[in-house]
Amino acid sequence: MERKHMSAFALYKTLSTDLPPPATKPSLQVADKKKRKKENGANKVNTVKAQLKPERKKVRKKLLKSAKKEESLKGMTEDEECVNGDGEAVDALLADLGKVNSSRERASKLFQWLINPIPAKSFFRETWEKKPILVQRKTPDYYKGLFSTAEFDRILRQEDVQYGVNLDVTSYTNGKRETHNPPGRALPFTVWDFYESGCSLRMLNPQGFSSTVWNVLSILQEQFGSMAGANVYLTPPGTQGFAPHYDDIEAFVVQLEGKKHWRVYNPRTEDEVLPVLSSANFDQADIGKPILEVVLEAGDLLYFPRGFIHQGDCLPDAHSLHITISSHQKNSWGDLLQKLVPAALEIAMEEDVEFRQGLPLDYLTYMGVQNSDKDDPRRTKFFSRIESLMKKLITYAPVDAAVDQKARDFLHDCLPPMLTPEELASSVQGASTRWERGQVLDVGAQITTQTRVRILRAGCARLCSDGEAVHLYYTTDNSRVYHKEEPKSFEIKAEHTDAMEFLIHSYPKFVTVGSFPCDSADDRIALAELLFERGIIHTAGPL
Repeated sequence: MERKHMSAFALYKTLSTDLPPPATKPSLQVADKKKRKKENGANKVNTVKAQLKPERKKVRKKLLKSAKKEESLKGMTEDEECVNGDGEAVDALLADLGKVNSSRERASKLFQWLINPIPAKSFFRETWEKKPILVQRKTPDYYKGLFSTAEFDRILRQEDVQYGVNLDVTSYTNGKRETHNPPGRALPFTVWDFYESGCSLRMLNPQGFSSTVWNVLSILQEQFGSMAGANVYLTPPGTQGFAPHYDDIEAFVVQLEGKKHWRVYNPRTEDEVLPVLSSANFDQADIGKPILEVVLEAGDLLYFPRGFIHQGDCLPDAHSLHITISSHQKNSWGDLLQKLVPAALEIAMEEDVEFRQGLPLDYLTYMGVQNSDKDDPRRTKFFSRIESLMKKLITYAPVDAAVDQKARDFLHDCLPPMLTPEELASSVQGASTRWERGQVLDVGAQITTQTRVRILRAGCARLCSDGEAVHLYYTTDNSRVYHKEEPKSFEIKAEHTDAMEFLIHSYPKFVTVGSFPCDSADDRIALAELLFERGIIHTAGPL
């Protein structure tokens, strides 16, 4: 069969091993480009193309010749290769996990597969947030099917990928990190030219385009109890796309294709252990010697906590494709206390006169930075009073309410669940109601007190109170694009709160609608219909 299109990277892969290694890429100077940017948004592409055009012409000739030979052997279109070329390893795993009754157990099993053979319990006890760890498997196909360059190319051709939103083009040459994003949509013609010119490609939200990545992350978020995100990085041979830096997330680097040379460094100071924010780019002289230096090959895994400086570069003989799975951003005790302490102080000032009593009339004369070196007994008394009030503040801390605030944020961050075929058939998303032959069919399927239901996922819904009303927050209507939608919630009637708690705590068991602790059968059915229509519950079998 004749190929409709072959990307620059697909051509690169056909290069036989006896061809000489690619020439050293010239540094991407941008001084002249900036002047031309106002006239032509694509100047970065054109400049790099001009630098490499003569050399690339020769290479392309060889590549096309080799590609035609490979094409006749494979007899497969590139579209077919994108769909079928990834193998079935991850798909089979996800299909098996779909048969696991509990989403929490599903998440636990998937995480164990991710870090295998390290036991999850020992990982969280000994490694999580503490130190990097390396898994070398010598099994190139271990993660096969999670993501691929073929999938990367399909997404560029078929999806609306925008520079700076979904895709970054980067380089790190001679100690200088640059981003080369033109405006607008990232199309294969331009993107693969950037790649051929020595630029790295970072896809920022692959879960928005890849159903497999979406499925994996939507499961793992229940394991982490916080948002699971991902970036995909494609790097040409002999190049580096990013400067040394540290991140504010726990990072699982999953090597999918090729290989990459990694160096990991300890946090430079105690202040940079488990940092709140990611760092700026470092110079090589700032970071010392690596504590871990390794070449990741397909099927390998590298984990490092937030705050550990890292950099990765490609060896001259191979490209690299990896996906970084991340979690635990802004999910510390301090982040919880940022919600808890202001609320506690507000309550304390309402309920305790000691917090409303006035400050000493002369406190400005002995407190503050300008007075900090004074040996004044009034300062000792002032600090003693502050300490007393701080200790008392804990008695007013609405801990559960603050946790619910964190939970609301988490549910807003969450990906929606990707339904198994069985879940689809028994939920509102798979309802058979349709227009056919000039009429509406299968409308108004009835939920009765005998209908058996359960919530769709252990963590897909949560009751939260703002002090005046109780709302149910849920994830099933979330977007695959981060915070594209507002948080999803609706008010739960007072007479339905017990039934909602009952449903949540009954998971993963199916319970009959008639067993809901409501005042009447009508109330039970009304609540079940509401939850079914919102996609929060599904039935034991199709309605």
